[in-house]
Amino acid sequence: MEVFMGKKREVSAGTVLKSGIWYTVSSICIRAIGIISSPIYTRMLTTADYGMANTYNSWVSLMNIFTCLCLVSCVGRAKLDFSNEYDAFLSSAQALSSGAALVILGIVYVFLDPVSSLMGYSKGLILLLFVYLIFSPSVDYMQNKYRFQYKYKENIMISFLSCVGTVSLSIAFMLVYAEERYVGKILGTLLPTFLMGLYFYWKIWKEGRVLFNWDYWIYALKIALPLIPHNLALVILVQIDRIMIKDICGESDAGIYTFGYSYAILLSIFTNAIGQAWLPWFNDKMDRGEKKEIKAVNNLMMQLGCFLSILFIVGGPEALMILGTEDYFPAKWVIVPIILGTLCQYFYTNYVDIELFHKKTPLVALSSILAAFVNYGLNLLLIPIWGYRAAAYTTLLGYMFLLLFHFSATRWVLKEKIFDTPFRIVLFVGTSAIGFGFMLLYDHILLRYGVAVIFTGIVAMLKKDDIIKLILFVKARYGKGEEGE
Repeated sequence: MEVFMGKKREVSAGTVLKSGIWYTVSSICIRAIGIISSPIYTRMLTTADYGMANTYNSWVSLMNIFTCLCLVSCVGRAKLDFSNEYDAFLSSAQALSSGAALVILGIVYVFLDPVSSLMGYSKGLILLLFVYLIFSPSVDYMQNKYRFQYKYKENIMISFLSCVGTVSLSIAFMLVYAEERYVGKILGTLLPTFLMGLYFYWKIWKEGRVLFNWDYWIYALKIALPLIPHNLALVILVQIDRIMIKDICGESDAGIYTFGYSYAILLSIFTNAIGQAWLPWFNDKMDRGEKKEIKAVNNLMMQLGCFLSILFIVGGPEALMILGTEDYFPAKWVIVPIILGTLCQYFYTNYVDIELFHKKTPLVALSSILAAFVNYGLNLLLIPIWGYRAAAYTTLLGYMFLLLFHFSATRWVLKEKIFDTPFRIVLFVGTSAIGFGFMLLYDHILLRYGVAVIFTGIVAMLKKDDIIKLILFVKARYGKGEEGE
């Protein structure tokens, strides 16, 4: 095993910034396609079919944790530790995860009847799910490889093809399966990623040509296996509410909740795009011990995330009116807690990045498990009483516990004090108060937007100097990035 110990390659600020800009722009364009298609889906699918299709996606996310062994999570750190053997490492990791998926597929086939009954889908859809999970992780391997190599163009193209393919094939298959349109939606969602997975599986193998390497496997499993309970806990936080709503309240309520949830997590377009550019840069800076620069940039990131959260909260009701039919309008009452939960995730991911850098994945797992128990218990208690709306608040509480746990782990176990904690607390509490304040105005559109204009003006006045500095910084750094190519 060759561990990278030489001089670290300096990545220019222009390159990082440019990749961040393009990730954000492409994410907006790709999500715009999804937004445009959303009214088509809601008009072609009943709320029950919408719930069935999205609950199936929840099962895909859940089963993917076990079939791929969370090995994708070690791709970033492996770039530092196996710089000259990176392709071989990826090829070996891919072989390990696909082998695990094949074993699980065999077990499912033996117990197909009870598995089909448990999940509530036909045997054909169950088998399709597990065959899909053999090859779909290869897309994640390739996207993560490109991300840590700052090859944003290739990464964006993968996302674009997946999005356009999903929308076009979903509509086509829903027309074919007119009596069971949720089946068409499922097939249209899986097929583009499955086909790309086949191609990237071959490409990764061709570039690495390693199936088995004991050193690679031990390294990957030490990082990845503790993340199985972590990712399982995240799925519980993100997906289990929909499954429980479907079982307790019915497919229709699951569809309404999912529709509101789908709008609320549009915020993640921006937070994920920022994170995609942030993580490789963060790893490089941590590797060189440049923590003061990390803190300064992170403060700007947090302020931007909070401001965007408030904008999404303000426009929520009108967005739902545009994207859905009247049957889906009650979903507006889940927007605020879910957006704040997404913001909370944006905050705590910074602490997870520290834990992953130090390869302390058991800490990640422990925090997530505790938060998942909180979320599941509250769902079990409150959904039967207050219905699907309760799930939005239990999700928010789960993410708040997760933020607290990860903060505690990095602060008192890893002894890292990189971020400005008092500043982050004020930001999150203030954003939450403002968000719920706007929710009280959801039935008063003129007053809500009047207050929003005043709020935006105040922020612009208070942050005028910072905004000007940020614009100048972007222009200067982006220009340097272009010249350096």
